[in-house]
Amino acid sequence: MASELSLRLEVKADSRYRFNRKKIRAGVLKVLEEQGIKQAVEVSLMVVGERKIRDLEKRYFGEDKVTDVLSFPQMDGESIPEVDSDVLTLGDVVVCYPQAKKQSLKLNRLIDDEIEFLTCHGVLHLLGIHHD
Repeated sequence: MASELSLRLEVKADSRYRFNRKKIRAGVLKVLEEQGIKQAVEVSLMVVGERKIRDLEKRYFGEDKVTDVLSFPQMDGESIPEVDSDVLTLGDVVVCYPQAKKQSLKLNRLIDDEIEFLTCHGVLHLLGIHHD
C-alpha cells in the first residue's frame, strides 16, 4: 500500500559520494510512519566529508572529533509540537560519508544500508527520540 505521508527530503552531497537516495527516502518515510507522523514533513540531509563533520562537531558540540551523524532540530523542546501548518520542518541531518563507509565495511553491509541507518537515526533525534 502506498504511503499517504508526504516527505520533502532535500539532499545535498558532493558528486563523489554515491548512494541510493530512493532507499534513504523510503527509510525516512518508514521511520516517520512508525512514529505516527501524519502531516507533510520536510528534512534536509547533507552528506559530507570528515573535515566538514569535524568542523560542525567542534562548532556546535565543542568536541574536536569525526562522528558518523549529527542532527540539528528545527524545533525547540524534547518532543514534536502540535503544529497547525501544512508542513512539519524537522531540521537537518548530516552524515559523514567516509565514516559511514568505514562502518559499513566493519559491519559487512552496503554503504547504502549504513547511510540509510544513520539518516534514520538522525531523523529520530530530530523527532526528540534520544538514546543514552
